[in-house]
Amino acid sequence: MIIQADAVSVDKSGTRVLDDISFEVQPGTITGLIGPSGSGKTTLMRAIVGVQKISSGELNVMGQPAGSAGLRSKIGYVTQSAAIYGDLTVAQNLQYFATLARATSKQVDEIIAQIQLTKQRNQLAENLSGGQKARVSLAVALLGNPDILILDEPTVGLDPLLRQELWKLFDELAVKGKTLLISSHVMDEAEKCSSLLLLRDGNLLWHGARTGLLKHTATRSVADAFMKIITAGEAK
Repeated sequence: MIIQADAVSVDKSGTRVLDDISFEVQPGTITGLIGPSGSGKTTLMRAIVGVQKISSGELNVMGQPAGSAGLRSKIGYVTQSAAIYGDLTVAQNLQYFATLARATSKQVDEIIAQIQLTKQRNQLAENLSGGQKARVSLAVALLGNPDILILDEPTVGLDPLLRQELWKLFDELAVKGKTLLISSHVMDEAEKCSSLLLLRDGNLLWHGARTGLLKHTATRSVADAFMKIITAGEAK
């Protein structure tokens, strides 16, 4: 397993944000971390990256405890807010982060083309659209050729065409062997994932194949399955 959680809990200021969750993520897959705002998605992602301390349980990434120094070059993390410098151009942003990731100028050019920002490479980041800034953040995460990509709401606020283009790129990355964990509160994006982690109020309601979820709940969509699981849980 490339990511393995065993009874992981996280407490913040006396409040339990993640409650005793266990799951596994297979390599080379796209796993959707799905749930409403406040469900604990970002906290879980930060724990996997290693910037959020867990309160109990075990969380391992590629056979090492989350946050281990040896994992820093193996994980690319894209936060909800674009983590780029507005007073630098697209190319300058990537060239700066390339020095930290020990990536070459050739890799920078290839990634700019991959995220379809060749025409904007010399524009200041502050003048880019929201969707373009999101793609630059993704490009930064791709520098250094990480094995795992952790993407926190990467398509939020984007128009349908840009969302479609990004998901096409995600599929291409998975085909090349990358493991992607993508959070979203938009249920139709869950339909694009082979595996799912469904979170609500810090509790893991489902983990496993999307097809298995639909079969288990006898539904045709993840949105219907999610609601059926919640309703069943509240009825107990």
